[in-house]
Amino acid sequence: MILDKKYYLEVFGVDENLLRQLVQTALGRGGTYSDLFFENTSYGNLLLRDGAVSSGGSHVDFGAGVRVLEGEKTGYAYSESTSKEDLMACARAASAIASGSVAVVENATRPAFRGAPNPAADRYPVKDNWFRREMSSYLPFLRDVDSDIRARDTRVEKVTVMLSFQMSDILMYNSLGELKWETRPMGSVNVSVVFRQGEKIQNNSVSRSFRCGAEMLGPSLAKELADAAVRGLDARFEASRPKGGRMSVVMGAGASGILLHEAMGHAFEADFNRKGISIFADKMGKKICPDNITIVDDATIPGNRGALNFDDEGVPGQHTVMVERGVLTSYLHDRISAAHYGVAPTGNGRRESFRYAPIPRMRATYMDPGDANPDDIIASVKNGIYVDEFANGQVKIGEGDFTFYVKAGFLIENGRLTMPVKDINIIGNGPEALKDLVAVGNDLEITPLTWVCGKEQSVPVSCGIPTVLVNNLTVGGE
Repeated sequence: MILDKKYYLEVFGVDENLLRQLVQTALGRGGTYSDLFFENTSYGNLLLRDGAVSSGGSHVDFGAGVRVLEGEKTGYAYSESTSKEDLMACARAASAIASGSVAVVENATRPAFRGAPNPAADRYPVKDNWFRREMSSYLPFLRDVDSDIRARDTRVEKVTVMLSFQMSDILMYNSLGELKWETRPMGSVNVSVVFRQGEKIQNNSVSRSFRCGAEMLGPSLAKELADAAVRGLDARFEASRPKGGRMSVVMGAGASGILLHEAMGHAFEADFNRKGISIFADKMGKKICPDNITIVDDATIPGNRGALNFDDEGVPGQHTVMVERGVLTSYLHDRISAAHYGVAPTGNGRRESFRYAPIPRMRATYMDPGDANPDDIIASVKNGIYVDEFANGQVKIGEGDFTFYVKAGFLIENGRLTMPVKDINIIGNGPEALKDLVAVGNDLEITPLTWVCGKEQSVPVSCGIPTVLVNNLTVGGE
């Protein structure tokens, strides 16, 4: 949502003349670039536990950060007040840090890119502002989700439904004279269900999250959440831990994209490559996987959790192709890394809040669809497993090694899904997994789940993947 410029200046109590003074002060010790980031975020949440309101509330986070780049140094300071005195103090502190009077924060080079304004590219208009309604008006939706789930299965024992939402007013200005402003919405629903069958207990969690207003809430979303909450329940109660070993793994469309995000996406972030940490640091322009693989990081999907009109450095959000037909074509850049490599930034400079300097981060990361039928992919596997729900994972950026815990899946025997499986790990290496990816389905699904990426800071992201077949992964089982 993009409102009139005057609204944002009034929210933060500043004018354009003060913004110019702040940048001049920040560069007073000779910095090469400076930017200002103002944020006013209103948060709300409501928790329904077994049909009764358990908690609810709202709060506001407000402040501004000042960044200065000087040669190989970065200075950053923030304030929870936007008074002229406090902002000037921040500008002087950031300048002192960058000039070497205080410890160095991070290596940097001059980011000279000028990003064009893009108010026409509003990817998250708001029809129903979250904070224009009483909190109690959201209770009927939460109760509909609760009752719909209970009506679908007699094994439901406990249901928790949580609604969280926010609206973030953002104002940015930099020493290139760029002024950007917008309001970023976010709404998320998380559902947790406990099922009991005799002495056996199963848990399932589902979620949905979008950059939009309260218009996302309605009967169709309630039904979608209830469907997802009870889907595959019989298989969950029947599932057992299979024998482990090296085998083919079919990753189901959608949530399997978390492996793409963790095992490959982070390794394409430019700061890891600029510092020589990533295994792909010397692979730009080289073939790293088969021709049928194209991997994208995208800020342009309307309403998507990872969508951005522009990033936290004011660079317009873009559709960035990282791997095109098997060739590594782009890292994910902020202004600093883009200047280092002599390319334009890709709009991946993101921060958790005004308290943090931006760093290269993903947005919506996915693999383009191929031409294989998902059923044919499964039918081609003689012995392997099918997985479509992942939990925690660990990745070593330098080596590319990863381990992921699988919540649910099936054995594949002679081309058919057979025994439900659980409590297994998928172990492999990102570059090797890309090389061993032998089939890509035509069923790309970008999941609307409440993904959060925690690389030093937490930011909302999205991911997706079509059904894919990877040979020679290690499955940790019995």
